[in-house]
Amino acid sequence: MSYGIKAYKSVGIKDDLAVADPHRVIQLLMQGALENIAKAKGFIDRKDYAGKSETISKAISIVSSLQGSLDMKLGGEVSENLFALYDFMLNHLTIASRDLDTEKLDDVINLIVTIKSAWDQIPVTDRQKGYEMQAQRDHKMAVGI
Repeated sequence: MSYGIKAYKSVGIKDDLAVADPHRVIQLLMQGALENIAKAKGFIDRKDYAGKSETISKAISIVSSLQGSLDMKLGGEVSENLFALYDFMLNHLTIASRDLDTEKLDDVINLIVTIKSAWDQIPVTDRQKGYEMQAQRDHKMAVGI
């Protein structure tokens, strides 16, 4: 890919993130994880271990961010289940990197695609309710209630 196209894509993503709501940010993170894992598979196939390490490290960082963004109090059982899935993914990414195991990468891709598909289908009205609940909680915390 030429430098110009890479720069354009980078600026496009940065611009998207700058105006994105929290729902869109999660979508972009999931897409970034998928892209990095797909690149890692290619690097493993080409025996480019530096590229493999870089892209798997990026994917691990993204999945860790997704896991860290979970609201364990407000999210209840759904957050607990997602936390466990992200933990599973992190373990698989680490093993895949160590063992050059593209099947483990496929497992992670399938999980992320499943989660992203469900995330993409959340109706706007439900997203708004979530933002309102978060704002109320943040307000209570700010005033010490």
